[in-house]
Amino acid sequence: MISSIYQPFRNFDFKYQQCFLSGDTFGGPVEQITILPEWLLKIANYTGEEQIKLLDESIRSYNSLTIPANDELRRLFLQPLESRIEAAFREGYAGVSRLEQADLFNWIGKFMYGLIYVEMNAAVRQQQLSADGVNMSQGLMHKFGNLHTMIQQIYTEVVFEDFSPWSIQVVPLQAQDVPFSFRDEINTLTFSLKLKDFGIIACLQDNGTNKKYHQELLDQIREQPLTAQQFEELCARFYYSAYLFNRLPEYTIMPVGGAIYIEAMPLRGTLNKPIFDYWQHKTYAQVLQEFWKPWGHTLFEIIKDPTRPMSYFEPPCLPATA
Repeated sequence: MISSIYQPFRNFDFKYQQCFLSGDTFGGPVEQITILPEWLLKIANYTGEEQIKLLDESIRSYNSLTIPANDELRRLFLQPLESRIEAAFREGYAGVSRLEQADLFNWIGKFMYGLIYVEMNAAVRQQQLSADGVNMSQGLMHKFGNLHTMIQQIYTEVVFEDFSPWSIQVVPLQAQDVPFSFRDEINTLTFSLKLKDFGIIACLQDNGTNKKYHQELLDQIREQPLTAQQFEELCARFYYSAYLFNRLPEYTIMPVGGAIYIEAMPLRGTLNKPIFDYWQHKTYAQVLQEFWKPWGHTLFEIIKDPTRPMSYFEPPCLPATA
């Protein structure tokens, strides 16, 4: 029975001594597992020596990005989740689109929290600071802590009471052999991935609001396969709206009878301003330019008409500006 919830941000427990997900809940041996699982590297035709730059500007190989996991947790809970995701990814869009969104949330959440763990370990180790000395906003730690509690759903019962904490969109791609790549924005907990004939976009702690924000375009797309440019444009819109999302979601979290119950507080709260800051085409165009780098679109080209940024969708279905 759960009497308390493992909360690593209370004591900055990022020292590779306890299980990243369950703390010492299971006891027993702890081993290091890679954040990018071996099956994904194989599908992507990666060696694992490919490199990634972390927030502290250090360069690491994918194989060196590891997190500590209890052996029992890995065998009984992580491995079955990985197997479901692997089977779906190998099938492509048809398989991924049938996945339970909770499975996608848990897998993407584990992926992103793994990166957060590595970043937090580096921050604590390099600065050699105590828990109250790490230079990170309380809001960000609060958000990361909530994500960690939510993905404990991987090994125990977590009940989201009449809400889902995520926006997740799976889309088909026109190309059938898209190379694997992913992008993430830790501050907003936004993630995207493309592989084979599918793409995934996820905002992990917005209570579904980003998906509603782009509902007009999503209704237009439905299951229409997207070009490479369209998928990157859709990603740019989600990443930008996640940046405009100006609420820090609050939750009531309570362990009861062996389960964790999570209730979302109303996002409107006592604030009178809209949930999203005003959409600015000029700023959005700068985001879009980054996503469209492979096609060489200049900022001038994208924002040539300030009232109607360039789009590969027709109609563009862009959000209204101030």
